[in-house]
Amino acid sequence: MKLPKTLFSLSLLSLSVGALAAEQQDIEKVTVYGDFHQRALAQLSASASIIDNARIQSRQAMHIEDLLRIAPNVNFATGASRGRFVQIRGIGERSQYAEPINPSVSIMVDDFDFTGLGAAALLFDSQQVEIFRGPQATVFGTGALAGAVLIKSTQAKELDADYVQLTAATKSSYRVEAGKSVEVADNLAIRGALVHNQSDGFVRNTFLNRDDTNNIDESAIRLAASYDYSDEVSLTVNYRWYDIDNGFDAFSLDNTRETLSDEPGFDRQQTHAISANLLTRLDGGDLHFIVTHASHNIGYAYDEDWTYDGFHPWGYTSFDAYYRDVDTNTVELRFVSGDQWRLFNDTTSWVIGSRVKNNKEDLLRQYTYADGDFVSQYQPITQAVYGQLESQLTNDLLLTFALRAENYDFSYGDNAGLSGEQDSTMLGGKLALSYQLGQQLVYASVSRGYKGAGINPDQNVSTDNRFYDEEYNWNYEIGMKGRLADQLTSRVAFFVMKREDTQVSDYELQYRDDGSAEFIDIISNADLGTNQGVEVELSWQATNNWNLSFSGGYLDAYFEDYTRADGTTVTEQQQAQAPEFTANLLSQLDINESIRWNVEVDFADRYRFSDGHDVTAPSRTLVHTQLSWRIENWETQLWINNAFDETYYTRGFGGFSNDPRDFYEFDEPYYQLGNGRQTGVTVRYQF
Repeated sequence: MKLPKTLFSLSLLSLSVGALAAEQQDIEKVTVYGDFHQRALAQLSASASIIDNARIQSRQAMHIEDLLRIAPNVNFATGASRGRFVQIRGIGERSQYAEPINPSVSIMVDDFDFTGLGAAALLFDSQQVEIFRGPQATVFGTGALAGAVLIKSTQAKELDADYVQLTAATKSSYRVEAGKSVEVADNLAIRGALVHNQSDGFVRNTFLNRDDTNNIDESAIRLAASYDYSDEVSLTVNYRWYDIDNGFDAFSLDNTRETLSDEPGFDRQQTHAISANLLTRLDGGDLHFIVTHASHNIGYAYDEDWTYDGFHPWGYTSFDAYYRDVDTNTVELRFVSGDQWRLFNDTTSWVIGSRVKNNKEDLLRQYTYADGDFVSQYQPITQAVYGQLESQLTNDLLLTFALRAENYDFSYGDNAGLSGEQDSTMLGGKLALSYQLGQQLVYASVSRGYKGAGINPDQNVSTDNRFYDEEYNWNYEIGMKGRLADQLTSRVAFFVMKREDTQVSDYELQYRDDGSAEFIDIISNADLGTNQGVEVELSWQATNNWNLSFSGGYLDAYFEDYTRADGTTVTEQQQAQAPEFTANLLSQLDINESIRWNVEVDFADRYRFSDGHDVTAPSRTLVHTQLSWRIENWETQLWINNAFDETYYTRGFGGFSNDPRDFYEFDEPYYQLGNGRQTGVTVRYQF
């Protein structure tokens, strides 16, 4: 990295001149839902970003990938039609093929656990998005080794949140979205919402003469009901339906947006999900009983050779398709104490609960070079008990102690004769001390997260790389949040994370008889991983009509004592998907009472795409702008994303050649390009 850019980034971090909040607001009013207690963000002893509906709308965010660049030290990888593989503080998965994956970042949509199913993270009828950085094992369990993302939807009782929204944009793109609540009776409200996204995408297939082989075609419906049986008993029911039929034709031999595939791939998901949340208010506290069921049919495929039959005499033809049926069931029982059942002279509140999650994943792989269809079944079951104490030691000093014990039991079997199972119990939790110093909350915490062991199922994986162990993550953090001045609010966190038995994504490279390369994705364990850095968020109301917001992250992430699948030893290496600096800057200017102009800048430093090769993503700076006009219940936005048409990459591979024109002899980097410039108009009517 060039020295001026380093100094510039460090100065931004040291000055802390911005934050995520797009509106001038009292930080105490920002409510966090992804905790045992609904509390103000300024009272949360953790590093978190809360992105409200106004920011979601101004950014034209259609999927969680459109918001992740706002938060410091958060990144994502595509390798599909959407950036559905999330990394927080440098930890997270980057793809999934035949192997079963134990995710490092939990993705929750209301009560639904969509961890590992990031395609379902569509944003519609959303109240806010919460991004938690650092282990969140106590609340979310084994999927939250690095952090968690919660999408909170508009509640059925919100009778003043009805809307219709229409968007039209370049690349033959349009979006229809609507939501409405109805009060059926004094104690019953229902809400319905829908969305449909359509776009040809940014790829042109010159062989097929088509512009839509990397298209977006997404529909979703949400139904919610809130019923108050009495003052003490209430029931919330949610149903979600997704129909995602996106294309996947993203790679070319020349690293352009012009492809030559004769069999474009696809990225599909159909989901039915239902949840019931029963709340009973007792004299001693609140009893929550939460049940969910979700069924997902997933299809993912790509043209492996990226060309067509006859492209070159040395060329090969191959298509790889993965079909998954995933069923997820969860049952959770939680008791949150009230004022009457506090402990230790009424100074200590407590939470106790248990949760069971049962997953079943059936995989069918159809691959040109396989002798026949590959079929496998993976069934992980987690059973957890947890508890938390919050003790008010003095008026300004709060001690939080939480533990979660989770039994992780999985079984695996396939038609190649491989079978395996493992049963382990993991322990995580948190110890935090927070002190209210005037308008600032100062906290120090130690937390531990975990995720389970697993198996590499590919038939050709060597015996030494067949199994890998569970991973633990210790997080040491100090932070401060609150007001620095009347018009300036801040959130700052310093952290050091120590990963034990770090699960590293690698690959075995094998060559076919025709000389073409075959990647076999595997997961293995490194001895130790260190992820440390700083996260800064601030909001400054510079004038009555001008708000500046900034978030910045510094990350130093590396692992040690790691032996790659090819036998080489890594003494120390930077972790993949972990840019050293990330930043987001938003300028929001109210020209008058009706017109607002936003300019937003996203920055990410260079980073490695994979732990198994040295291909890197160059640093990128993306500029977006929106001009909105509000009159009564109407709002119209003119917007441009990636205004300067910056070329950037969202996935990369290296260490092999896929090009028959050089007879597969010269290793080359290959990239999936991010979206280019797009211009559109959005009209929203609130009623």
